[in-house]
Amino acid sequence: MKITALKTFLVAPRWLFLKIETDEGLSGWGEPVLEGHAQTLMAKIDELQDFLLGLDPLNIEDTWQMLYRNGCYRGGPVLMSALAGIDMALWDIKGKYHDAPVHALLGGPVRQKVRSYCWIGGDRPENLAENAKALMARGYDACKMNVCSELQIVDRHSAIDAIIKRMFDLREAVGPGFDLAFDFHGRVHAPMARILLKELEPLRPLFVEDAVVSAQLDTMADLSRSTTIPLCIGERLHSRYDFKPVFEKRAASVINPDTAHVGGISEMVRIGHWAEAYDVALAPHCPLGPIALAASLQVDAVCHNAFIQEQSLGIHYNQGGDLNDYLKTDSRFECRNGYLDIPTGPGLGIEVDEDFVIEQAGKGHRWRAPVWRHGDGSIAEW
Repeated sequence: MKITALKTFLVAPRWLFLKIETDEGLSGWGEPVLEGHAQTLMAKIDELQDFLLGLDPLNIEDTWQMLYRNGCYRGGPVLMSALAGIDMALWDIKGKYHDAPVHALLGGPVRQKVRSYCWIGGDRPENLAENAKALMARGYDACKMNVCSELQIVDRHSAIDAIIKRMFDLREAVGPGFDLAFDFHGRVHAPMARILLKELEPLRPLFVEDAVVSAQLDTMADLSRSTTIPLCIGERLHSRYDFKPVFEKRAASVINPDTAHVGGISEMVRIGHWAEAYDVALAPHCPLGPIALAASLQVDAVCHNAFIQEQSLGIHYNQGGDLNDYLKTDSRFECRNGYLDIPTGPGLGIEVDEDFVIEQAGKGHRWRAPVWRHGDGSIAEW
């Protein structure tokens, strides 16, 4: 069997899909996207196809190593996101070839379902109680939100007071049985992060994501030792080599690598198993499309330390297209009693509605992250 074509589809709201075709009629789907840089990833896939055409799609590990190590430069968000989409599609082909889900080829599942959470509040935290109660009505028992919008490196205490009030009001509105995960999103610098973590401890959040930006790993390690809240890092790290110092420095007790940004299923499973050796929990990041979510669920199926899965059904970004719009009816996602089922169909376990994908690709998208500024005119972290 040989790879004959790589086809990309730029689809709303901000996604890029990849279809890899073979000379035996089998095809696989991947999601090689980096939010706000989808056209860049299209170009990268076009470059990488020069190495892929004619290869046996079943030789996944050799292909992964070749793409990762070729050409001197390696790692980083663009290369690893492109590699992720290719890896997903190759695993999808391999599963279909053997008529088995990917997780069966990786040793078999350790669970049949995984707890799931969804996003509320938008880029700036708004209508949190209303959004959380709507999620509860849909069967969820956990959610995540940004705790703040722009925040200076050292800000007014009134800004901190407003954040604390907002989070305590949310806890009161949803009660103690609904878990809250707080995302600082790299908007909070070290001086304010230390204060916020202390003030938020009574709320017992599930975790705090990106308490400081990933580049400030030593700071995060210090914060991790000074708080009882589990700290989480990973969406801006792109390989096992990026995670090595996280484990060595004990910088976090939860990691959330993104299957679409960290080299795909192959690298996610390696990182997940490695984290288990440090007693670090796995909570895959995935505010993306249906193919990325299906790939993440295959990882959840085989990593014992996976405990919750992010997904983007109905979130604020999904204007013009949602996850299930791109899937055939029988393989659409549904959260029941706070859980997503692990797909059991061949490959990734989903059936992409290719006609709809082609239709939406004719419209495309040009999604970009917003540009924010502080009151003094300086650029703020988004």
